[in-house]
Amino acid sequence: MQKEALQRVRSIADYQFGRGIGNALFPGNVDISFSQRTGRIRHVYFDGKLLATLRPTVGLFSLTIQGARSIIQVEPRRLFVEVQDDVADFIAKGRSVFAKHVVDCDIEIRPQEEVIAVNSQHKVLAVGRAMLNGSEMRAFRSGTAVRVRRGIFEKEREG
Repeated sequence: MQKEALQRVRSIADYQFGRGIGNALFPGNVDISFSQRTGRIRHVYFDGKLLATLRPTVGLFSLTIQGARSIIQVEPRRLFVEVQDDVADFIAKGRSVFAKHVVDCDIEIRPQEEVIAVNSQHKVLAVGRAMLNGSEMRAFRSGTAVRVRRGIFEKEREG
């Protein structure tokens, strides 16, 4: 069962984040937890740290900071939103990313997609959901670009 579950989470990650990300994000020794009520895949852990949660309503992953760091190491130009360094601390504390603070981003980002906020050195600051597409993030000077779910200065929740 664990082998099929590993293949499934890797396939979902490849679809959501790009080809090859599944193997990098979820190495062979990950722990996969299942919902007691439905029996579906719920969380993926590596070395006791939560990497991602599979959202049951949409069938895609919500990343944790640890999961985002794994993706950035492998594919630094995918799903990233680079913010100005002067607002990096606010983003790291879990504040939303406004379009006027976006320096650069992956042009292929779509609204509602899982994204990773980074600073100018490409260090992960936060994870969240894109509110705009990549070209809008680059062009707009007002509005929310990313609704941050978790910043690096917030305590990571387990499960």
